[in-house]
Amino acid sequence: MLNAVARKEKKYLLKLQEAKKQEFLVKQIIKADEHNKSNGYIVRSLYFDTPEEMDYQNKQDGVEIRRKIRLRVYSPNDEYALLEIKQKQGENQLKRSLKVKREDAIELTKGKYTCLLKYQDKFALECYGIMNMYCYKPKTIVQYNRKAYIAKENKIRITFDSNIIATESNMNVFEENLKMYPVFEKDYVVLEVKYNGFLLSYIKDILDNVKHSETSVSKYCLARQVSMNYLFL
Repeated sequence: MLNAVARKEKKYLLKLQEAKKQEFLVKQIIKADEHNKSNGYIVRSLYFDTPEEMDYQNKQDGVEIRRKIRLRVYSPNDEYALLEIKQKQGENQLKRSLKVKREDAIELTKGKYTCLLKYQDKFALECYGIMNMYCYKPKTIVQYNRKAYIAKENKIRITFDSNIIATESNMNVFEENLKMYPVFEKDYVVLEVKYNGFLLSYIKDILDNVKHSETSVSKYCLARQVSMNYLFL
């Protein structure tokens, strides 16, 4: 089943204390995601890229029209995964998702995409074509803790992502205990705001008080940079 969402997005890289302050303000005015626990919930994504690192380079070079392909789970015990393509043009982005069975997701982690032909969905066929045409391969897994808050008006979603870690040694997103390295210091948090059309004024007022400038930080690119730095040490 395909899920398509067209959104705008703002990102901020905050120190932990600043993030706690902003989260305190946010939780006073909008509802917490029902999946939140004391430390949020786990998000784990396997990113694919071409042999020439096309998607990574497009992001680094600031190419206006670009994409990311990933396979996302929320627990190693999940019976399914979400195969997603995020396409971005300027400040606008389109995220499309396909729910795939666990056994098919495992095939995807091995760089085998024929299983997508079983799904009666044009998006599955599109993913199969793109990933084969450009020789996409699994590149890295990124995991983090997410705390999310949702405003039903305008479908605004505010998230705080912390403890961002990654690995390139094991591409099995269902592995219980992956050996992962930190992407950056633990006292950093990524604040993301996703919304349709425009931000409501009371949420914009909160963001206006953020002490850090808006950024285009990419968890995938940050993870790849760390591994590439290790290779050239």
